[in-house]
Amino acid sequence: MDERLLSIIIDSFPKILVPGLLVTLPLTAIAFAFAMAIAVAAALVQFARVPVATQLCRFYIWIFRGTPLLVQLFVVFYGLPRAGLTLDPFPAAVIVFSLNEGAYCAETVRAALEAVPAGQLEAGYCAGMSYLQTMRRIILPQAMRTAFPSLSNSLIAMVKDTSLASNITVVEMFRATEQINATVYEPLALYIEVGLVYLLFSTALTWLQGVGERRLGAYQGKGG
Repeated sequence: MDERLLSIIIDSFPKILVPGLLVTLPLTAIAFAFAMAIAVAAALVQFARVPVATQLCRFYIWIFRGTPLLVQLFVVFYGLPRAGLTLDPFPAAVIVFSLNEGAYCAETVRAALEAVPAGQLEAGYCAGMSYLQTMRRIILPQAMRTAFPSLSNSLIAMVKDTSLASNITVVEMFRATEQINATVYEPLALYIEVGLVYLLFSTALTWLQGVGERRLGAYQGKGG
């Protein structure tokens, strides 16, 4: 490796890492929080088979699971201004990632809810709880423990998917790398470098997922 290339790699590392810490991770965290709220609400509506609302949830899930995330970003950021609604890049990305991930996570949470034995709901009624109390105190906690590994995988995938936000001018890690490359033109080294940073973030989240799963396993063991 020549000195110029080594110097570029060293100099570019903080320029890539800082947008990762200040944009990529916050974008992921905010969007995933909203996605979970959407997912739980949609899953509960479907689990309860609420008339009309269930069909609306299925339609929402069908649309966002059946169309590419990149297309959704373009529709919101570049398309909505034609309808008189203009959004800044970061809020647009948050909205799209939230809705897209919420659709996938809704199916995960719904499946987890349906995996809880039906007797648990009856037990809540026998204890004098209402339907909402039973869902909040008995059914949903069990379902979320079951869904935890899949939801964690979705979070890790979202970290990598945020690179698509560069297409709507969000200056996250990948776009920062593109800007550096436009100046020094060392695509192989720079794109490998940003890939390693994504790998670093994903590895940290995978480790946290393992910690969470072990703690949930210990909790379930004590509960049993």
